[in-house]
Amino acid sequence: MRGQVLGVDVATGNGQISGEDGQRYVFRPEDWADRVGPSVGAHIDFEVEGRQARSIYRQPGTYGPAPASPPPRADRNKIVAALLAFFLGVFGVHRFYLGRIGSGIVMLVLTCTFFGLAITGIWAFVDFLRYLIMSDAEFAARYQQK
Repeated sequence: MRGQVLGVDVATGNGQISGEDGQRYVFRPEDWADRVGPSVGAHIDFEVEGRQARSIYRQPGTYGPAPASPPPRADRNKIVAALLAFFLGVFGVHRFYLGRIGSGIVMLVLTCTFFGLAITGIWAFVDFLRYLIMSDAEFAARYQQK
């Protein structure tokens, strides 16, 4: 039977197909026989076994969108970064933790003067608040290790 992939759970690899008969069928990763793998919108051929799709192959010459990929995940924890900014922020420790070595050095050097200490204190507190307010996805995208 022919059909189209309706959705794929990136965590488990399970998905759902709409068959040309108007019925919906489920599949597991081991049901996928094509080396490219499932992607939403892909046109496929498959065998039916009850409500289960088996031996699923992409139709030749048809390509759906790229396979689903998991959302970016931060290599660093935003709560740890916020706590470092709050307690050791005037020394730029949170900046070093996040891989921002240049601004960490600037904060460390500025802390050596009384006026600079005030500036880095405000800077660290703003960073502390920013990390707490920032969404997990934005934090992961911004501070992902390259």
